[in-house]
Amino acid sequence: MTEYTTVSIPKELADRVEETIEGTSFSSTSDLVRFLLRSIVVQHQRSGELTEAEFADIADQLRDLGYLK
Repeated sequence: MTEYTTVSIPKELADRVEETIEGTSFSSTSDLVRFLLRSIVVQHQRSGELTEAEFADIADQLRDLGYLK
């Protein structure tokens, strides 16, 4: 059984995330956060470290796919 933990984000950010995921395959803020964290962790594990430029590249790719505005 998978255990979960809670991550707190400001309400304003949560509201913006909800707007961002409208019309995407993400059903909740938690879905998007899990996806983003997995993407970042996988990228980090592949390269040994994740630079700010690589993080920005991931964000650009997600934006191009319509996951981020």
